[in-house]
Amino acid sequence: MIRIATRNSALAKAQAGQVAALLGGAELIEVSSDGEVGDKARFVRGVERALLAREAEIGVHSAKDLPAEMPEGLVIAAVPVREDPADVWIGTGGSLDDVSEGARVGTASLRRRAQLLAARPDLEVSELHGNVDTRLRKLGEEELDGVVLAAAGLNRLGREGEVSFTLPAGAMVPAAGQGALVLQARGSDADSIAAAAEIGDEMALRELTAERAVVALLGATCATPIGVHAQVDGGGLTIEAFVGLPDGSEWIRDRVEGEAEEPAAAGALLAERLLSAGARDILDRVEEMA
Repeated sequence: MIRIATRNSALAKAQAGQVAALLGGAELIEVSSDGEVGDKARFVRGVERALLAREAEIGVHSAKDLPAEMPEGLVIAAVPVREDPADVWIGTGGSLDDVSEGARVGTASLRRRAQLLAARPDLEVSELHGNVDTRLRKLGEEELDGVVLAAAGLNRLGREGEVSFTLPAGAMVPAAGQGALVLQARGSDADSIAAAAEIGDEMALRELTAERAVVALLGATCATPIGVHAQVDGGGLTIEAFVGLPDGSEWIRDRVEGEAEEPAAAGALLAERLLSAGARDILDRVEEMA
């Protein structure tokens, strides 16, 4: 039986369980990210170590946590059908315009902070860390008016009923890979790669490829205030991006169209346009602030 390496959080195990079901059954090997340091890349290291140590054949990651560069010997074997990539608001209000002036919103994401303040400079954005359950609990405990989370995580946990409204991509460009899962395997393990490919979705893979191309060419990390979202429609692909300062005072948005069969080229074109518009200067200043 195929062994799937997964983090031991409720969401990670739910995601891995869904992949196991798609594969027709698999054994879940839980690994811990406790004690790891760094940005969200720490969430993938334990899973990658399990693959390299041959303790599992497939690793399941939230695509937005996976760094642009992977350890030697590992490859992206497949990307299953993508969940909703949108960000959602849980709390008071029926749209971002409806949220009361000066409302307190919790998020740990610089990307979300930058876009919230770009759209609504009056909002008070508070640091909010933890898993989905923790963040939802703190909504009441810390007297927040709202929290912003990924729709995909709530859907996979069966908690979509708690969503107050969806933030449209025009107001909140999702993180690269948001809503997508990556099935990672050893490049030498042809059988596991073939098994993963059986449940892969070509459209989701192309969208992720375009998004990761932008992130890689901008030298971004999981902690960079960048949103990138690609969408395949037939033979075409549209990709849009946001790059901004965490306080929302300065930002760049752009959008390009390309061929679905050449997603990396579309991502490269968008990255080039962003850099020409001053994205490098904004990102350098973000690093200085950090």
